[in-house]
Amino acid sequence: MNVLVARMDNLGDVLLAGPCVRAVAAGADRVVLLTGPRGRAAGELLPGVDEVISWCAPWIDPEPPPVTREDTDAFVRHLSGFSFDSALILTSFHQSPLPLALLLRMAGVPWIGAVCEDYPGSLLDLRHRVPGDPPEPVRMLSLAEEAGFSLPPGDDGGLAVRWPLPPVEDLVGDEDYVVVHPAASVPARQPSAGRSAAIVRALQAAGRRVVVTGSPSESALTRQVAGTALDLGGHTGLSELAAVLAAADVVVAPNTGPAHLAAAVGTPVVSLFAPVVPASRWAPYGVPSEVLGDQHAACKDSRARVCPVPGHPCLDRLAPDAVVDAVARLSRVSSRRPARR
Repeated sequence: MNVLVARMDNLGDVLLAGPCVRAVAAGADRVVLLTGPRGRAAGELLPGVDEVISWCAPWIDPEPPPVTREDTDAFVRHLSGFSFDSALILTSFHQSPLPLALLLRMAGVPWIGAVCEDYPGSLLDLRHRVPGDPPEPVRMLSLAEEAGFSLPPGDDGGLAVRWPLPPVEDLVGDEDYVVVHPAASVPARQPSAGRSAAIVRALQAAGRRVVVTGSPSESALTRQVAGTALDLGGHTGLSELAAVLAAADVVVAPNTGPAHLAAAVGTPVVSLFAPVVPASRWAPYGVPSEVLGDQHAACKDSRARVCPVPGHPCLDRLAPDAVVDAVARLSRVSSRRPARR
């Protein structure tokens, strides 16, 4: 079978789709992963993916392009060229799979499955419903299982990336370190720069070597946060970042793609989690972790992109010493990790 798996939003969302992708790959001849442009780099790291294609979905991307017939027709023609036998559409709980299902039908895909609460008419062959509030990887894997796919023997269903990762010793040296990743995709999910800088200083005062990471667009923030710590903001691609996280004792990060990347390489995570979305769904999955931050703050479940509460209390009232203590607890777990691949 030639199967399309679609997950069309950010890096972290694509990483969380990994167990589902591997289950499909175990029962298919070829797996093509469809991502949005923001998630493509993560898709290229996923085991089980034979090819990654990207398109910016106007109903999902946070800065959507205009809907045009020319762009949509070109996308449908491109999909038609793959002659897919089936497709699974993966979405967050607040997203609809139906716009993409319509385009896949127009591209001639004969069988389509998705988690869907809305009436799908003839757009879906499998309308899967997931009770409760499970972690996102479990929710997506359940769709693959309902479609008849299953993880291969020995696969524990955790997050994963392709190995080997590139060498990063020239970047980080050979001394133990803790990573602090201060940024998230939206401001409501990250501490202020001042609070992140205080966390870095507290870790250093506790004797930790700290490495601060971030994308090129986040380099101004990482400079502000790092102080005397090693600042790698803008100096790593995603695979290099994965290697830096894999070699860390612990990663400290908000609810963001690099937190899930840390989980995918097996590193414990201190999650600075703003409750604008549920931690039950989005906390780091499959590795030792601790969720810090006020999970009952007024912003809870608001899905806000900018904090609606003055002072950002869910994260900016978090005591840096609480992070230091969590890192100490997880460092003891980290010291018992198997040798890195």
